[in-house]
Amino acid sequence: MSIENSFQHDEMSRKNPGERIALRDVALATLPESSAGLDTMASLGKRLSQAGVRVIVLLHGSIMGTDVFGVQRLDELGGLKRGYSRGVAGLDALLALMRENSNGISQLPGGMKPPLANDDATKRLLDEQMGDAGNFTNAYLELMRQSLNRGPDQPIHCVRELWSCEHHHLGRALAAVSMLGRLRDWVEARKLGLGDRILIQAHGQAGLVLALVSNLFCVTATSSRKRLLDLLLDFASQSNRPDSASTIQRIAPLLANGTLLNGAMLDVVTFGMPVRYGWDPSGLGKLLHIVNHRNLRTDGKTWLSKMELPQITMEMPIAWGGDYIQELAVAGSDALPTTEWAKTANKAVWEMVEPFDGFERWLECARRAVRIPSEGMGMLADYKDSTGSSNVRDHYFGHAAYTRLNAMLFNTTEIVQTLYPAH
Repeated sequence: MSIENSFQHDEMSRKNPGERIALRDVALATLPESSAGLDTMASLGKRLSQAGVRVIVLLHGSIMGTDVFGVQRLDELGGLKRGYSRGVAGLDALLALMRENSNGISQLPGGMKPPLANDDATKRLLDEQMGDAGNFTNAYLELMRQSLNRGPDQPIHCVRELWSCEHHHLGRALAAVSMLGRLRDWVEARKLGLGDRILIQAHGQAGLVLALVSNLFCVTATSSRKRLLDLLLDFASQSNRPDSASTIQRIAPLLANGTLLNGAMLDVVTFGMPVRYGWDPSGLGKLLHIVNHRNLRTDGKTWLSKMELPQITMEMPIAWGGDYIQELAVAGSDALPTTEWAKTANKAVWEMVEPFDGFERWLECARRAVRIPSEGMGMLADYKDSTGSSNVRDHYFGHAAYTRLNAMLFNTTEIVQTLYPAH
């Protein structure tokens, strides 16, 4: 495992990950109607508890109301305006399919836009508008809490967190700081220490937030960490974000002396996370990436997605090859900050975490078709969500499947067997 990644971009290797990766067909199960499934969840809860897992965090954002593909940035970089699509058949159609106003994804009521608040009212709104499509609902949370805690002597605390959904470098960095503050809250409230574990299940770009967390957790002091925290503190002070400023001041010394988790370990599972930021596993416990994937390749490289133009524009509307948001929301794509202060700060963060930019860089990264980051275990799972429907809300281009109620048993089983195998 690499040490001191220092916020470097993932190398996006196309090499065979070998034993790091597993292939799975998802068996969907409606838990409330399956006594056998509930019994399995209870036994999995016991395994988790025995492994030291005391807190499970469901971390997600929203697909609706966001530039989920990050086309704002691509258009700003030139896109069709500068003729980058010339000679690349189908690229203009692909960009049209990705844009907010033409991708078929509805806006949130009242035109609600990021930053989204991590409060009950916003979570209820997402539950009403999206159900369990790319959204860890309150029903999902309660079912997980009840089913896991039928077995263990020491109950597992389950919590749902909504990150701001600011799909740019600054937004993700501020969300990483906020998550570190929340981690400290749980450590203090649950009196966690050596032998205890916190397990975060992060959907979509929430995984990128955790990648930044891993770099901030680096076991040795780095100038990059101080530079990033100073940059964010300056922005928070300028832009009237007292909560962010106080969190940074609270966590900075704890990160410096390695005591933020008080000896507990942080385990991370990502679902459908685009491969962008590099991970620093030195301060993490266990790391697993799960991607909705169906093999369409004819060259035997089953661990890669298929990125061919113009064919991709015919595959996407029915999620034929799996998760297309995971595949396309890569380096170069992003939403745009709304203020000049934020744009300046975002550029400074971008220079740290993703130094290569431009429309052609995005196209290069998308064409690499990498499904799994360079660090951690990987699992390519067919969630059986390609039913032929061209209604985007049925699958959100393959990005909705992970959080469905009927996927909970599969997800939990694979996480436990991969990260916490029985001795």
